[in-house]
Amino acid sequence: MLNKLRPYVKIVMDPIAERMKINPNIITVAGLLVSVLAAYMFARGDLLLGGVFIALSGFVDMLDGAIARKNQTNTPFGGVLDSTMDRFADAFILMGIIYGGFVDWFIGILTLLASFTVSYVRARAESEGIKCDVGIAERPERLIILMAGAFLGYFFNPSLMYWAVVIVMVLGYLTVIQRLYHSWRELNTGKKLL
Repeated sequence: MLNKLRPYVKIVMDPIAERMKINPNIITVAGLLVSVLAAYMFARGDLLLGGVFIALSGFVDMLDGAIARKNQTNTPFGGVLDSTMDRFADAFILMGIIYGGFVDWFIGILTLLASFTVSYVRARAESEGIKCDVGIAERPERLIILMAGAFLGYFFNPSLMYWAVVIVMVLGYLTVIQRLYHSWRELNTGKKLL
């Protein structure tokens, strides 16, 4: 969904990336470390700093791609590394939220499963030659919802973090369904789904 904002994000990120003469893979790993800090803050019960570090993690996640693009250092391995670090980051953040008591373990695990499956369906579809960046809740949307839940929970009521996680879970499974349907349509034109 936020893919439509990509041209505007590039306007902000490209000048920053242009000045940074660093291997984008280093930035990718740094993004994971920022996510670990977010997880740690959530585990301590600190919604404000958890939200701040999620925001910083999202910024760093955009920065590595911008650096690779601007400095023409895109590599296939860089894409694999970025995707792998994103999965670890998602897991750490949700584990921190669970450990901090903002959501029970069962909802947390279901949310983590949704997050992983969204990414898996895309990777699997793309291995079959299908472009599969469809869906209501890709990773940026999920991070924004968690960040909003953290800030709203800090300023108003901590239970809002719980509802943010539930929203991420529901939207995650809807995205899985959207991607499966999209993949089926692309692979089986003219055939019935069931």
